[in-house]
Amino acid sequence: MTAFPLTWLYAPGDRPHVVAKALTSGADVVVIDLEDAVAPDRKAYARGATADLLASPPAVPVHVRVNALDGPWGEQDISALAPAPGLSGLRLAKITSPAEITHVARRAARVDLYALLETALAVERAYAIASAHPNLRGIALGEADLQADLGMRDDTGLDWPRSRLVVAARAAGLPPPPQSVHPDTRDLDGLAASCAHGRALGFLGRAAIHPRQLPVIERAFLPTEADIERAETVLKAAAAEQGAQALPDGRFVDAAVVTAARRTLSLARRR
Repeated sequence: MTAFPLTWLYAPGDRPHVVAKALTSGADVVVIDLEDAVAPDRKAYARGATADLLASPPAVPVHVRVNALDGPWGEQDISALAPAPGLSGLRLAKITSPAEITHVARRAARVDLYALLETALAVERAYAIASAHPNLRGIALGEADLQADLGMRDDTGLDWPRSRLVVAARAAGLPPPPQSVHPDTRDLDGLAASCAHGRALGFLGRAAIHPRQLPVIERAFLPTEADIERAETVLKAAAAEQGAQALPDGRFVDAAVVTAARRTLSLARRR
């Protein structure tokens, strides 16, 4: 996986031909979905097909979004998939407590875990969840479920939960979270605008549900030429003089600014 994955493409676990296409889409990470995208009578088939696929490592990192732990399928998903050699991560749906993270970490000791926070209670506990276990490597917001939980008509009220997640991830030493999916796969202008807003809030990358969304997401989160120039200026100044300092254009440079500049240049290598 790249140091900073920007695109996470979902594919339904009960449609192996769609998963196969996702693996050649150019996404940084393919997320096989056993949860919302799979009907109850197809859960067992999706689980088995996914386990078969992950019997050997695919060319692209593959995560699996398993069913909620408090339902009838989540534990079965973990038992079947945790030993799979080709599994790069488990995405845990509808997490509401740190105890759920530690429980899965005990059962899947070698697997990187990613928590999806999809309720008001989960958002309130964001930092506790984010810092629950070293195997937890990231958190993300499940915006559709959260909107339903909060009774929102649209996403205008989501900026506070989004910022809460960004802060919790940073406080726990996790990477910036990726944005939730943009549900209209043909609204690429809307997707681009939404990504720009998410980037301003501190998100890095985004989940997608169709390959046509991937180039839009990547462009939105890659640094511009101006971003690269500013980052190079910061690193040159930091190399020339230790400690905090002010640049000729008035910008203040300290350790945090240097870290951000290094991340910008790391992302720039993808251009």
